[in-house]
Amino acid sequence: MLIALSVGGSILAKDLSAEGFRAYADMLKELAKEHKLIVVVGGGVAARDYIRTARSLGANEAESDYIGISITRLNAQLLITALGEGAYPEPPFDYKEAWKALSSGRIVVMGGVIPGQTTDAVTAIVAEYLKADLIVIATSVDGVYSADPKKDPNAVKYETMTAKELVKIVISTEMKAGSQSPVDPLAAKIIERCNINTIVMHGADPKKVADVIMQESIDSMPSKKVHLGTRIVG
Repeated sequence: MLIALSVGGSILAKDLSAEGFRAYADMLKELAKEHKLIVVVGGGVAARDYIRTARSLGANEAESDYIGISITRLNAQLLITALGEGAYPEPPFDYKEAWKALSSGRIVVMGGVIPGQTTDAVTAIVAEYLKADLIVIATSVDGVYSADPKKDPNAVKYETMTAKELVKIVISTEMKAGSQSPVDPLAAKIIERCNINTIVMHGADPKKVADVIMQESIDSMPSKKVHLGTRIVG
């Protein structure tokens, strides 16, 4: 299987811990024994801090996006370093370059690409372009909810939903540099268009991410033994 994995910067680079990067690298190397992997890394807190300062200095949203993209590429380079020989040595700058990198047989790690696209959107687009079998969005929440669970105690988590339902849930998300959402509107629309099964889950524990991916590669239905998050189907 070809897996397109989005790893939130708030998960991977929360405190720039070498152990955090190493744990994800170890998990990816194990997965790579059986699957092809393209990993898109987010910017996290550092990117939002830089973007906030850029706005204060008068940067517009496109300029702020470029700054955030630079941070995602730095995080990608750290993960590449942790992966060593198992990874393609540079984060691709675009989707065609990602295709060429994947032909190396190594794990491909990239960050953002162009303004207006979150790393989740990049993951969905690269998955569509490369004809991936599965998209996994490992983020700081444990799935997709009917509302923001931090603000609404009555928010309901979806165990399974369609891509069309996902679009309806996230369509009101503000499209600004550094915006936070389990899945942004553009990513949701691409997932709906490409019709690739997608998992949105908490990514703090790389082993659980691996467990979900391995389960999906074996069985079409989620196992009660594996914490899945939200499963999005066409």
